[in-house]
Amino acid sequence: MDVLITMGTTASYATGFATLFFPIANYAGVAAMIFAFHLTGRYVETMAKGRASQAIKKLLELGAKTARILVDGKEKEIPIEEIKVGEVMVVRPGEKIPTDGEIIEGESSIDESMATGESMPVRKRKGDEAIGATVNQQGLLKVKATKVGKDTFLSQVIKMVEECQGSKVPIQEFADRVTSWFVPAILIVAALTFIFWLAFPDALKVIGVWATSFLPWVNPTLGIFTLAIFAFVAVLVIACPCALGLATPTALMVGSGMGAENGILIREGAAIQTLKEVHTVVFDKTGTITKGKPEVTDIIPADGFKAEEVLRLAASVEMGSEHPLGQAMVKEAEEKGLSLVKPKAFEAVAGKGVKAKLDGKEVLVGSRKLVVQSEGTGLMEAELERLEQEAKTAMLVSFDGKITGVIAVADTLKEDSIEAIGELERMGIETAMISGDNRRTAEAIAKKVGISRIFAEVLPEGKVDEIKRLQAEVGTVAMVGDGINDAPALTQANVGIAIGTGTDIAIEASDVTLVSGSLSGVISAIKLSRATFRKIKQNLYWAFGYNMAAIPIAILGLLHPVIAEIAMASSSVSVVTNANRLRKVNIHPDYLKQGSENEERL
Repeated sequence: MDVLITMGTTASYATGFATLFFPIANYAGVAAMIFAFHLTGRYVETMAKGRASQAIKKLLELGAKTARILVDGKEKEIPIEEIKVGEVMVVRPGEKIPTDGEIIEGESSIDESMATGESMPVRKRKGDEAIGATVNQQGLLKVKATKVGKDTFLSQVIKMVEECQGSKVPIQEFADRVTSWFVPAILIVAALTFIFWLAFPDALKVIGVWATSFLPWVNPTLGIFTLAIFAFVAVLVIACPCALGLATPTALMVGSGMGAENGILIREGAAIQTLKEVHTVVFDKTGTITKGKPEVTDIIPADGFKAEEVLRLAASVEMGSEHPLGQAMVKEAEEKGLSLVKPKAFEAVAGKGVKAKLDGKEVLVGSRKLVVQSEGTGLMEAELERLEQEAKTAMLVSFDGKITGVIAVADTLKEDSIEAIGELERMGIETAMISGDNRRTAEAIAKKVGISRIFAEVLPEGKVDEIKRLQAEVGTVAMVGDGINDAPALTQANVGIAIGTGTDIAIEASDVTLVSGSLSGVISAIKLSRATFRKIKQNLYWAFGYNMAAIPIAILGLLHPVIAEIAMASSSVSVVTNANRLRKVNIHPDYLKQGSENEERL
């Protein structure tokens, strides 16, 4: 991009030597002024770009510099770089947690706003995870380090932001193609300008005479060779495509930084462009629309069995499962003091349930699809239908080929699920829900949150097929999920959005990660995408428009090379400044804005 400036200033400087041999004006001083204004513009541009990239600087400053670890029961302060996995850190009130870890002693409220973008402190106790660089607000904590160095949450955030800022959005490819031929084209235009001035001096001088009344630097009395050089240099300087090169990266830099500050981690710049085009957002149910922490609500034994026996069988089998429904049954059994038996030959049947052997006999826990061959399924059908209509997940329990009963588990909705889905609809975005639950349960949940389109009884491998069908029908689809089973669907969707409270596999498969489990992040991500892309388009329109308007003026000899340089530098600065204005955009959902306004009134 500096080729045009270099050639323009070289031509201007060369006139100083040319005056020794030819009767032309000396523009050597103009060359110096062009360089001076060019460097000044670059300095201002660098300052503005520094503001655009301040998100990474802020993130780097968030981490603690030292940590207190326990060595032989005594505290020892060490640099943060020396912490090792497994070491126990002591964190006092008001201090930052040095690195990611697990709380092994103490209870406190922790300010996680740097990670989630949410200002409300989160209550943490023994067994909970703690994120490095978050602030311990109250009690004394002992935290065992689980991740250090480049593996920490903060390091991963910085890495994702850097990767996003270094990536390109599809529209930038168009700008790059234009830039690739723009410089050669301008060199040709500048050369033709010089030739035309020499070939048609009288016609072009007429324009100069007309302009002298309002453009003091236009002097048609100068020699035609001087006027030709004047126009030649002005064309080269004014057409430098710096603004075009800055239009997209600066807006992307600010947008990705804003996302990180609000708990929205964007892996690639392309996701920013795609998000604004989303027609339908598909939500997984468990852990996305609901909290993912279900509880046992009903235990209905079959004839000849007791409720405790049904729960003991189911919980014993589920000891080998990591599924939230299974964990809910294990928790319920432990709270009731039931003695569980370690299962053998445990097997998770995707989308159907689990099976294992207890005392040499097979136990099945799951849906009708899994337990359909067991005896007595029909006897429990009425109970199954009733529980499903109440939006509960009902599971049959079978022991040695006989139905022993039904266990129902219910998951509560996230606090903002209804509001978030309602706002998406108001934004003109359709919503859908996909679930492995039976249709009655799925419909009951969907009705509560206001979703009319439901994909129920979908096995994990079937989620990809449903997303493909939806893409063929409506176009651009975003998928929001949190589990291992969601990873293929997240990859298939045009934009995969992982809830940060989910599994590492889901997060790795996604284009966007919401650090907070709140669905408000989906709205914020889409609003951020729209605002960022709007700035990119404004910048590109300005960069193209500026060149298209200014180059003809320079060709006619009406633009002084120094003014051309000032205009060129100003255009670059204006593009960066416009990108920085993105920070003033409020990307939070409207229902959160209304909530904060109500709090202010109170």
